[in-house]
Amino acid sequence: MKTGTSKIKLALFASGGGSNVRNIIAHFQNDSSVEVSIVLANNVDSGALVHASNANIKNKWFTRNDFFETDVVLSILKEEKIDYIILAGFLWKIPENILSHYENKILNVHPSLLPKFGGKGMYGHHVHNAVLEQKETKTGITIHKVNEKYDDGAIVAQFECDIAQDETLPTLQVKISKLEKDNFPKTIENYIKKK
Repeated sequence: MKTGTSKIKLALFASGGGSNVRNIIAHFQNDSSVEVSIVLANNVDSGALVHASNANIKNKWFTRNDFFETDVVLSILKEEKIDYIILAGFLWKIPENILSHYENKILNVHPSLLPKFGGKGMYGHHVHNAVLEQKETKTGITIHKVNEKYDDGAIVAQFECDIAQDETLPTLQVKISKLEKDNFPKTIENYIKKK
């Protein structure tokens, strides 16, 4: 943890509706040692940008070219003096220029118990459908460090739930969302504060 009065600064990356962004913002709202400094999205219509605006948090969206071909996003992170990057429903692989600056300082949440049901194309309902098709009896979420491969970094924490025999995609999505809400912000806090 940082010494003195300086806060640990987080950047949240998102692609979709932003429910995890909303939960993380709420979790750290009254924390004097952590600040969600900026929310960045690769989709101009991402709900994450709306959640950030509602909480008076700086937010920006960026293009594929900005992210993969230039240092635009890295420059924003440096400008904001970001300490950790949190992927909260973000679907692109992180490029080398950002990975090398933030080694062991990027966390992602994945909606299955990795290494099962990870990799390219495995996100959201694609994961849940695969879990149901394989007749799994348990699933859950994995919070892991991010490296150059999809869903491959060291696991920080996992949280499980049971799958009912009559489980459907909507009921499973509700269970996973609850696991994320209850555990992702807390795990981030423990990781960045080295608890």
